[in-house]
Amino acid sequence: MNEIIISDNKALLNIEKIHCFLTESSTWAQGISLKTVLNSIEHSVCIGAYLNDVQVGFCRVITDRATFGNLVDVIVWPEFRGNGISKLLMQAVIDHDSVKGIRRLTLATSNAHGLYQKFGFTSLSKPDTFMERYDPYVYKV
Repeated sequence: MNEIIISDNKALLNIEKIHCFLTESSTWAQGISLKTVLNSIEHSVCIGAYLNDVQVGFCRVITDRATFGNLVDVIVWPEFRGNGISKLLMQAVIDHDSVKGIRRLTLATSNAHGLYQKFGFTSLSKPDTFMERYDPYVYKV
């Protein structure tokens, strides 16, 4: 496999590909609108992974760039999995200037705990203090 390029340049992102994955293949954003994806990208730190100018991975961090961040929408397209791309994305997140100095970086995962543990993530230190407001039908038309 050729070299994977990692970049936080939003101009390189294949928005249509990201939207298609989120709305059709993800378990967390089924039916999300293109407008919502564009808005989320505009207001996040985004990192893409590229192989021969083809986007093969993506993630974004919602952050105030000072104290808190939330890692979301971590994607490696199925045909490129098993090549260490998720590790490259995670290292880019951890090394990003917008994330380096923050106190807490959170994420939600159902099946990649081992990956995130390699980058210092643990279960919530005080899960009883965290709450959420969740609407699973927000993207339904």
